Amino acid sequence: MPEYKPPIDAAQRRAATPLICYSIDALPTCDMALYENAREGMEKVSELRVAPRDGETFEVPAGYFFRIVSIEGPQVGDLNLWNAADLSERFFSGKTRQLHATHVSTGDRLWSTMPGLRPLATITHDTLDWYGWDEDGGGIHDVIGTRCDPYTNFMLKGLDYNNCCHSNLTRALVSGKGIAPEEAEMHVHDVLNVFMCTGFTRDTHQYFMKASPVRPGDFIEFFAEIDLLGALSTCPGGDCGSSHSDDATQCYPLIVEIFKPQEGALKGWQPPVRSGYSGRHGI
Repeated sequence: MPEYKPPIDAAQRRAATPLICYSIDALPTCDMALYENAREGMEKVSELRVAPRDGETFEVPAGYFFRIVSIEGPQVGDLNLWNAADLSERFFSGKTRQLHATHVSTGDRLWSTMPGLRPLATITHDTLDWYGWDEDGGGIHDVIGTRCDPYTNFMLKGLDYNNCCHSNLTRALVSGKGIAPEEAEMHVHDVLNVFMCTGFTRDTHQYFMKASPVRPGDFIEFFAEIDLLGALSTCPGGDCGSSHSDDATQCYPLIVEIFKPQEGALKGWQPPVRSGYSGRHGI
């Protein structure tokens, strides 16, 4: 129960008109026709298998496409992205959420941290776009959750567990970049929860998860706007319909596929530049 009584004009204050914080009309142009043309005749150049309850890194050159693919059973993945040449520029889930929505799909972009603040990747296809929003308010591919991690797990359960997505991504970066664990962990960041079905409860407004509708053969596809380093964790929660941060749930591998477009298909395209803000901050 609230501790304080509402003011006399509480109803009027609650009835204030909501405003969208950022106008999407002002975002840099997203040329989906260009991407679609570039997909025609694209060639798969590499494939990576991410084992259950594990993580792997992969590199995608600017102008290439990559897919995360379900192959054996319902499995959620946690995705990190970095500028391949500068790990300090990485996926910014909070700004992506503000510019697009709590859950992303075809035509939405994954934005980088400041001071870069530019698209790292654009979602070009999503076989789960049919799901939309369910009766619980749940949607697919969220940018509201963080990633399951051993610190929260220990705080809540008093147990060490080393296959949370945070740990999987840390190990992947240690292996992929050959850096120390303590350095790698500082680069792991809030994720795109690929294939995950989540939302907020209508009564208590708590973050919830429910069984993902992903099927073998489903995929989400991205266009790399700059040279990317990616890391993908196969969540220990499997389809996240029952638990996470343990070995109780059936888990499955995921595949990362990388595609090269046909020569000349991206004529005139250029990678996005970093933010043009002066960076002075009034100092």
